[in-house]
Amino acid sequence: MRYVAIGDSFTEGVGDELPDGRPRGWADLTAQGWANSLGEPIEYANLAIRGRLAGPIVAEQLEPALALRPTHLSFNGGGNDMLRPGVGMESIADAFSRVLARCDEEGVRLILLSGANPSGGLPLSRLIQRRGDELSAAVLRRIEDRPDVVQALNWPDRELTDPSFWSADRLHMGPRGHHRVAARVLTALGERAPEEWWDLPHEGIAHLQRTRYYREHVLPWVKRRLTRRSSGDGRQPKYATWTTIPPHPSA
Repeated sequence: MRYVAIGDSFTEGVGDELPDGRPRGWADLTAQGWANSLGEPIEYANLAIRGRLAGPIVAEQLEPALALRPTHLSFNGGGNDMLRPGVGMESIADAFSRVLARCDEEGVRLILLSGANPSGGLPLSRLIQRRGDELSAAVLRRIEDRPDVVQALNWPDRELTDPSFWSADRLHMGPRGHHRVAARVLTALGERAPEEWWDLPHEGIAHLQRTRYYREHVLPWVKRRLTRRSSGDGRQPKYATWTTIPPHPSA
């Protein structure tokens, strides 16, 4: 089994950082859970870069991912596009169609994810909710006759809107959310997901007061937009080539 993930911060694992600061996230968890379920090692790569729009994900990550000759490829994108004015949801959905077409050409099975819904904790929540609903519908129309596409849809999961599943920035999921997404992906693949991953104990996150939240999270985002910079500028994929994930002995 050879699994490669492409995408943005959601797939890179931002919000689910290990003690040394490295992002883990649902894709890493899925790779480990997959190896555990199979009882044998799998090969895993992750080319996702935070801050990427859907178009650049496809332009920069898809062909290098396919060049690794995977058996499975996961894709999610569009979350960053949705936060920008004047973006059409159908144009974002075109990226999904392109990924599916190339996976078909290369004989790779596509794992398609929708991100979880962060709108409840963000400014402009109604706009984000509406755009997310429109994007989800646009993407689903592209795959409605493709039962072979593995679907792990998180946007409709109302439980994931609870603040306990999110990190302090309210835009990226925390460990609890990433584990729930990984459980959904494994289940969609027909593999065994640890039951506790669906609902890890709530350890709590720091609830920032409004002024501090805007200072630490919203204003830096606005500054990057004004200066045409991205949080992913200069970053490299965390697993650009295959790394072997053995089954965990205790699984």
